[in-house]
Amino acid sequence: MISKNMQNVFNIGLVPLISLDDADDAVVLAQTLVKGGIPVAEVTFRTAAGLAAIEKMAAQVPEIIVGAGTVHDVEHVRQAVAAGAKFIVTPGFNAAVVKWCINNDVDVIPGTVSPADVEAAMAMGLDVCKFFPAEAYGGVKTLKAFSGPFGKMKFMPTGGVNEENMLEYFSLGNVAAVGGSFMVPAAAVKAKDWKKIEQLCLHIIGKMFGFELAHVGINCTNAAQADSIAGRLSEIFLQEKAEYSGAYFAGNIAEVLKAPFLGEKGHLCIDTNDMVRAVAYFTRKGIKFNNDTWIKDEQGRPQVVYLAEEIGGFCVHLRQKSK
Repeated sequence: MISKNMQNVFNIGLVPLISLDDADDAVVLAQTLVKGGIPVAEVTFRTAAGLAAIEKMAAQVPEIIVGAGTVHDVEHVRQAVAAGAKFIVTPGFNAAVVKWCINNDVDVIPGTVSPADVEAAMAMGLDVCKFFPAEAYGGVKTLKAFSGPFGKMKFMPTGGVNEENMLEYFSLGNVAAVGGSFMVPAAAVKAKDWKKIEQLCLHIIGKMFGFELAHVGINCTNAAQADSIAGRLSEIFLQEKAEYSGAYFAGNIAEVLKAPFLGEKGHLCIDTNDMVRAVAYFTRKGIKFNNDTWIKDEQGRPQVVYLAEEIGGFCVHLRQKSK
């Protein structure tokens, strides 16, 4: 069963891989990740500063979920947990580390690359594994193949995952999150260019969400007015006019409501690649929803919801893109 802690990580969707040479950079980097909308960090034991960096982040930046990566043995796990790490990530399947974490209620994501690794993880009751090095071991194709025999297992691909291919991984139903250093380039860390890292993180999560204007909603006083407006828009812009119970559509340009609805002027429909993570992101940002407007699928996943606030006289509703 996936813990609330790890579900929060997976709702963020992106797990930056952090290797610091100077632990004094840990706090400002953690604050930068929070500002950049990715409040999670897998701090590796690849450098001597790793343990101190975990401790500083956990103690001084409570908004971030700090984990320890490149963990090879139980002693490193003990040190990381004592320092404040909330999850453990290993490069390969290490049964001793996994067993210790299970026995001590510590979230662990062990590295796997083969069916044998995944079987071993399943035998120990795990629901999520790291898939590393992802690109070297077949990437998306391998994870697609895993979805058959290992239908209940989720993966966090890392290694060769980057801004250019991350959406391919996110399109897979068995990907819980993606990890990598591409969100926090080593050169930017070395230069202490925190603004660049913040902007890059915002850019990457924007690409993950893929927000797009789907249509504009226009409020009318009656059906005849809606018919006229939709007809004119369809005529001018060579769109097909379609009638539904409460509105006319002029192609994908406009939804013309037969009666006043939410918003002084109407509404904006914004599509996203990932409603679940977008809702989690907005919630972290303190953005409220109109709780009377949720539409969910059979699995309880949100498909449509309106924001509580109006912007420029328009309500805004978020909608899951068709897959």
